[in-house]
Amino acid sequence: MKLALDLAKKAQGATHPNPAVGCVIVNKGRIVGLGYHKRAGEPHAEIIALRMAGEKAKGGEMYVTLEPCSHHGKTPPCTEAIIKYGIKSVYIGIEDPNPLVHGSEYLKSKGIKVVKDILKEECFEINKDFFTYILKDKPYITLKVAQSIDGSVATEEGDSKWISSFESRRYAHRLRATSTAIMVGANTVIKDNPELTVRYIKTKRQPIRIVIDPSLKTDPSSKIYDTATAPTIIIASSSNPEKEKIFESKGVEVVHIKRKGEFVDAKELMRFLVNRGIVHLLVEGGPYLHRFFIEEGIYDRMIVFTAPILIGGMHLVLKGIRSIKNAYSLNLLSVKRIGDDKVIELRSKDHLKPHQL
Repeated sequence: MKLALDLAKKAQGATHPNPAVGCVIVNKGRIVGLGYHKRAGEPHAEIIALRMAGEKAKGGEMYVTLEPCSHHGKTPPCTEAIIKYGIKSVYIGIEDPNPLVHGSEYLKSKGIKVVKDILKEECFEINKDFFTYILKDKPYITLKVAQSIDGSVATEEGDSKWISSFESRRYAHRLRATSTAIMVGANTVIKDNPELTVRYIKTKRQPIRIVIDPSLKTDPSSKIYDTATAPTIIIASSSNPEKEKIFESKGVEVVHIKRKGEFVDAKELMRFLVNRGIVHLLVEGGPYLHRFFIEEGIYDRMIVFTAPILIGGMHLVLKGIRSIKNAYSLNLLSVKRIGDDKVIELRSKDHLKPHQL
């Protein structure tokens, strides 16, 4: 199963809205088939492994990180192929939360031995975004913050290039590569003019770029609106037909969501993202957009890059807390060093956990 997990990680993020899945087939103590799901619409991990094994699959054991599908989608059900190739035992890392699946029960009904929850926590971890997307009807949301040791995310004039080290930025591009979409606010586009693409590392695809720009104040000539590089969506509230035509002529999609406070209605935004197949959303800033997700309580993870510099500038713009007991509380997952920076990964208190499945 550890080998199957390693295979699944090869396409992590590239399979959205499908999960990342790895599969290994063993017969008489020898590996005869290997496979992983590469992208949505292409053969599943089980099918690739079965095709590699061929006749050697008969009487063998299958190790797969996620319960095989038993329904017709863009591809035929994997359970039928497992039966056809003569697999005798299937070892499953974790059950699929999709109510259409039920693959393990179907295989049992056909006389195949099924063992579930092999390395369940590890198999959950590689698809935590998919499980959140299915079970909580929202994307898995990661907030990425780069700050100085005094907690500044920008200078008083809004300059934030570059707080973190090159090594940290390279790591951040890996976060981009495993996300379906990256989101920023209008002020970040105006001040930083970012591309928001995956660079520095190899990637199978570029994530969708989303700009929250309720009043359509951003400049259409900004780098983020070069759709030859990656697709871009603007979330707007007010109507500006002339400017919308300019954006649309550049291939940018303009989506209207009603305004609520400084940004947009959170529930309507989540509904749009889910319907668009955004499984994992990486929110890169700025501080007001981070505040929106924190105060709405709809984020799942926060990754904070802390650089060994002092700025004394702009901080995360949270509303003041009167009492410590009312502070926003998170679970500390890990602390590590990347380059000269300290990187802290935290989870929200109500993020989905393996035992809840």
